[in-house]
Formats: sequence, C-alpha cells, structure tokens
Amino acid sequence: MATVIKQTPDGWTIDQDGSALDWKSAEDWQPGEALRLAGDEEPNPEFSSASAIAIDFPAFNDGRGLSLAVLLRTRYQFTGELRACGDVHEDITHYMVRCGFDSMEISDERNPQTALSALFPYSALYQASVTQPEPAYRRVNRGV
Repeated sequence: MATVIKQTPDGWTIDQDGSALDWKSAEDWQPGEALRLAGDEEPNPEFSSASAIAIDFPAFNDGRGLSLAVLLRTRYQFTGELRACGDVHEDITHYMVRCGFDSMEISDERNPQTALSALFPYSALYQASVTQPEPAYRRVNRGV
C-alpha cells in the first residue's frame, strides 16, 4: 500500500488514507470520475472534467508523465488533484511539484518523510514553471 504526500492549505503533508480514490482507466472513464493515465497517454481536452487525475510513472527515468502534467495544467486548464503514481522517486519530487502535481504516491520501498523533505531543495529558481510562470529575470524589480 502506497503512502500519499499531498498539498493542503497548510502545506505539504503525509496522508495515510490518500489512495482511496476509485481510479478509472481512460477507456472506462466518464467525466466527473477519477482518471488514471499512463505516462505516454495522448492528452485530451475532456480530461479536464475529471475529478482527479493520476499519472503513472513506469520507471524513475521516464519523464513523459511530467510533460503530460504540464499540458494538463497549462493547455487544458485542469484544476483538480493531479497525482503522480508508480515509480515516484524522491529525487524528482521537486520537478513534479513544478510541473503541477499536488499529490504523489510513495511506494513502501521509499521513505515518505524523505520525499516530503525533498520537495523544495532550492530557495529560488531561475526557470519558469507551472507553479511559477514568470522566469526570475521578470520577477526581479531592478528599480529602473
């Protein structure tokens, strides 16, 4: 049984009961239900009507799920819960947050406390992202 770390109004927390959603595959899914997608799934505008979306990461080094998350958040304006599942590794949780994930399933082989502490390894970031659409040079007030 996986442990879920998720974003709440009070910050990120470990949620022991967070995996209770009834996920449907893209073939069996109806709007309003929780949807589970493969990392290589072709994005569809209908997906934005899901109650929640889980994206499966089949391997640690497979970044297609990150790209899918960015497309869902930016192009299709999905505002519901976006969960990373599968081979979620502590080393990429901060990338997942920047791509728009607000929950992650951590397998029993991983330490959820370590994943939680790895979410924000840097105090400032230069690049734009889903969570911070402006790059650093546009966020800085130079007093011109």
